[in-house]
Amino acid sequence: MRPTALTEKISLIIHIASMLFGLAGLLIVLPRPEIIISLPPPLQTLFQLSMAGGGVVYIIFGALAVALYLYRNCGLSATLGFALPAIFLSLSSELLGTSTGFPFGHYAYLNGLGYKIAGLVPFTIPLSWFYMGAVCYLLARSGLRMQVSNSWLKEVGAIALGALLLTAWDFVLDPAMSQSPFPFWEFQETGAFFGMPYRNITGWFGTGTVFITVAALFWKNSQIAFARTQLTLPLMVYLVNFAFGALITLVALDTRFILPTILSIVLGVIPAIVLWWLSVDQAQILEANRQKEFNTANLPDKQVVNNY
Repeated sequence: MRPTALTEKISLIIHIASMLFGLAGLLIVLPRPEIIISLPPPLQTLFQLSMAGGGVVYIIFGALAVALYLYRNCGLSATLGFALPAIFLSLSSELLGTSTGFPFGHYAYLNGLGYKIAGLVPFTIPLSWFYMGAVCYLLARSGLRMQVSNSWLKEVGAIALGALLLTAWDFVLDPAMSQSPFPFWEFQETGAFFGMPYRNITGWFGTGTVFITVAALFWKNSQIAFARTQLTLPLMVYLVNFAFGALITLVALDTRFILPTILSIVLGVIPAIVLWWLSVDQAQILEANRQKEFNTANLPDKQVVNNY
């Protein structure tokens, strides 16, 4: 296995393992202080450090796994073409949101997600926008590759579906991170949508649409779209991140939050799986490439020259 692929796999394993550890801490250990008290002092210190930095670890390694995946499959230019707009535009949106309330509503980040840029936004937040935005767009772009013939509609559809998958994830993420007994951010206004303002939803969709659109412009002349067998990592990352938020929402919050979880499944999980299934398999790609080469080889010389 090549070093890049190995590092990618290790990063994905750490990403998932740190989320599982975080779930155990948030849902089992922290609600039962007697468990912590019974630990020897060194383990108590270790547990406190892991709870304080666990959110940072899982986001950093999620971003690293997706970045290496893009680099290995698409190259450095395409990786930066998505990562830079995603990180800087989402950071701009978050700084604007925490300063003015637009576009997400009035909210503030608490502790547990790392150093805060300008004292407002943890540096890990734009990384999470990047890696989740990337897997959402890849699933949408690859799933629509053979289903829509018009290139313009295909691209617009991939952007819209990618932003929808990203927003659907937030239906379980925001309640889990802002309303559980151990929150990471808080809304400073009472929202009508399960404690969240409705503009938080439009803000998520709008922010995702903007940076995915800019990234799509960088990818405009590329043929980036993966076969089903190549989409294992994007689908896995999407599903485990959904499960992380959904488990906290369902276990730590009351039964009202079943509805946003169902919405997240209907608008996010199911479409993601369908898009993965609709993406072509490797045999179809090879056959399409062979057919293209055959057609080119049998064109008249003049026509071949004109096509270039």
